[in-house]
Amino acid sequence: MISIHLKEIIESALKEDIGMGDLTSQSIFNDGQRSKGSYTAKADGVLAGSEAAQIAYDILSKDTKVKWLKKDGDHFKKGEILAEVEGSTQVLLTAERVILNLIQHLSGIATSTDEVIRLLNDPSIMITDTRKTLPGLRAIQKYAVTCGGGQNHRFRLDDGVMIKDNHIKGAGGIAEAIAKVRESIGHMVKIEVETENKAQLLEAIESGADVIMLDNRTPEEVKELVKLIPDDIITEVSGGITPQNIASYRGCNADVISLGWLTHSVKAADISFNLNY
Repeated sequence: MISIHLKEIIESALKEDIGMGDLTSQSIFNDGQRSKGSYTAKADGVLAGSEAAQIAYDILSKDTKVKWLKKDGDHFKKGEILAEVEGSTQVLLTAERVILNLIQHLSGIATSTDEVIRLLNDPSIMITDTRKTLPGLRAIQKYAVTCGGGQNHRFRLDDGVMIKDNHIKGAGGIAEAIAKVRESIGHMVKIEVETENKAQLLEAIESGADVIMLDNRTPEEVKELVKLIPDDIITEVSGGITPQNIASYRGCNADVISLGWLTHSVKAADISFNLNY
């Protein structure tokens, strides 16, 4: 699913990291020297981005073998071996950092997504990401969210309409913004409106929004505002929701909670690579 995106990212990352050559590995090891190695979890987590290893090795050499003992979406425990590899010592060490950077980052996203879903403990509410992703990494970051059990919000600006505060200001109001959008888009495109208060919520409902976001609302406020929203309108909650407070949104009757930090500032998973002689 993400192989094409990963290959482009890894090719660029290897060029950035290797430059004119790996001076250390090439100086110490000859071309024919081979080694075995393993990727090991140093903390509990959820795996994502395992394809990165084979893709990176194949770019440098076609004779590296990778055997994953876990697959994307699997939980792992501290101390577990996640994968075993065999190939050129130079290649294993040259690709090490790029592979670890990607797998650690993506597994960190998957792990955090899994964590907040468990903390929320409300199957009626979908956890999603946002467009707050690192440049060039959106496809694989969003893939990592699904590995952790979450769902994806918009991938791009052409995925759907999302009317936010600056759109509302520029258009002169929510009703005006929705009316202009309706004149331009087809029947297959949903319109979401970000609201900051009760008045905006009522205007969005009256104007025919398909999805309404309640921005930076407390759990108590969400529970009251959701009562005003017809059942055929999807309710999304976003802003200020963290692992520390997400459990308080359990039973708030929203349909979606979107979390920007899942992709833009998540902690990397602790995974190491070691040669095994």
